[in-house]
Amino acid sequence: MRIPVSACGVLLLAGLAWPPPALRAVEPCRIEVIEHGTGWPVPMVELRTTHSVRFVTDNAGVIAFDLPELMGRETWFDVHGQGYERPKDGFGYRGARLTPQPGQTLKIEVNRTIIARRLGRITGGGLFAESQKCGRELTWRESGILGCDSVQNAVHRGKLFWIWGDTIVPQYPLGIFDTTCATSAIQPLAGFAPPLRLKLDYFADTNGVPRAVARLPGSGPTWLSGCVSLPDKHGTPRFVSTYTKIKPRMEAYECGLCVWNDDRQLFEPHRVLWTKSDSQPKPTLAPWGQPAFWTNAHGQQTWVLFGNPLPIMRCRASFEAWQDPSQWQALEPQSAFTSATDGAAVKPHSGHIAWNPWRRRWVTIFMESFGKPSAMGELWYAEADAPTGPWGKAVKVLSHDNYSFYNPRLHPEFTPADSPILIFEGTYTTEFAGRPSPTPRHDYNQVLYRLDLDDPRLSPAQER
Repeated sequence: MRIPVSACGVLLLAGLAWPPPALRAVEPCRIEVIEHGTGWPVPMVELRTTHSVRFVTDNAGVIAFDLPELMGRETWFDVHGQGYERPKDGFGYRGARLTPQPGQTLKIEVNRTIIARRLGRITGGGLFAESQKCGRELTWRESGILGCDSVQNAVHRGKLFWIWGDTIVPQYPLGIFDTTCATSAIQPLAGFAPPLRLKLDYFADTNGVPRAVARLPGSGPTWLSGCVSLPDKHGTPRFVSTYTKIKPRMEAYECGLCVWNDDRQLFEPHRVLWTKSDSQPKPTLAPWGQPAFWTNAHGQQTWVLFGNPLPIMRCRASFEAWQDPSQWQALEPQSAFTSATDGAAVKPHSGHIAWNPWRRRWVTIFMESFGKPSAMGELWYAEADAPTGPWGKAVKVLSHDNYSFYNPRLHPEFTPADSPILIFEGTYTTEFAGRPSPTPRHDYNQVLYRLDLDDPRLSPAQER
C-alpha cells in the first residue's frame, strides 16, 4: 500500500523526535608525557586542545584522553609544563600533533628547562587518576584529602611526621583549618625517579576520615610552625611546635607553644607567648619556621636552629630549653643572596636549610621574594660552611610561569649520606599569582622535586 506524502512527513518528524541511538563508551587513548633524554614520565604537564579542553598528567605522566569528537582525528595539543616544554613551531606554538585512537598508547616528549626534576605530587586526590582510567595503578588508595598547604616535618619515635595547614576536603568548600597530620617511614621512597608513590598514614576519626590535630582554644584556624622532636631531661622524645591563631584576613592574634600528646594523638597548648595588643602589635621572638640541628665545631653542644629559610634563633636541643624563652638566642641572618648569573641581589622569602653530608656543607633551597617571572614561584639553591653563613652565590633551580610555589622544605632524611641527590617539596598554588587558571587536581598541593648536586650547572653555587 502506498503511504501518502503527508503521512511520510509525520513519520519523518516522529523519527526526528526520538533520541538518537546511544553512543558506545569511548575507550581512552593513553597519552604518556616523557622527558627527553631520560624517558622519565613527567607529572603535572597540561595538554590543551584547540577548543580549550584541558588534560593534566598524573604522577605516572599519563593522560587518559577520552574526547569522542576527536577520536581518530588529527589533534593539536598545546603543551604547558612549568619547567618542561616542547620546541616552538614556525608560528611560535609549543605543542604536539597526535591522532588519538581508543586503546592506543601515544607519547609526547618534552625538554626540561629547569635544573630540578619534578618527581610528582605528594598530597591531594587522583594522584594516579588518569592511569586508573586506563586500567592501571588500581591498587592505589585515595586519602580523602584534596589539597594541603605548607608542610612541616619531624622525625619522632621512629616515624616521619607530616604536618599541613589549611586542608581541602571533598564534602564542603570549607575544609580542615586546625592542621592535618600523617606519618610515614623516615625514608619513605624506594627510589628517586617517577612515578612517585609516597604512602601517608593520616590521623583520622572513627569513620576513617582525616581529622584536625590542633584544635587549640580560640576562634579561627590554627597554624603550626617549627615542628621538631626534642628529648626532655629524662631522655623522652617530645614532639613540639609553635602555634599561631588566625583571624579573618590572615591576621595573627595569638601565638604560643604546643606539645603533641602521644596517647591522644593531637597537639595540646603548652604556654602562650604573645597576644596581640596596642603595646605588642607583632609577635615576639619564637621558634618559627623550619628547624635544623647543629652541633658546634667541638662537638660539645647540639643546638636546634629555627628560621625560614635562614636561622633567626637557636636554643639547645632539649625540651627544657625549647620551652624557656630565657634560653633562646636571637640570630641575625644575611638579608640577601647574590645571583651566580648576574650578581644581582636575591631576597629570600621562605625556605629551609640542612647539612648535606655529600657536599660536606650546609645547603638551602629558598623561594625568592617577588621574583620573575613568578612573584612567589622562583626557587634558588645556595651553600655555606656554617648554618649562620655567610652563604655563597645562588643558582635558580626552579621557575614557574605565573604560579606560586612557596614554603619549600628540604628532605635530607630521604637519602643516604653518600648520595648526591637532594629532595625538596613546596606548595603549588594560584595564591599570590596573577589570577592563573588553577591546575586541576594539583592546585594547593605539595609537589616533590629532585636536585642532583653533581649537576655542573650548580657549580657556581659550590665554589668556596
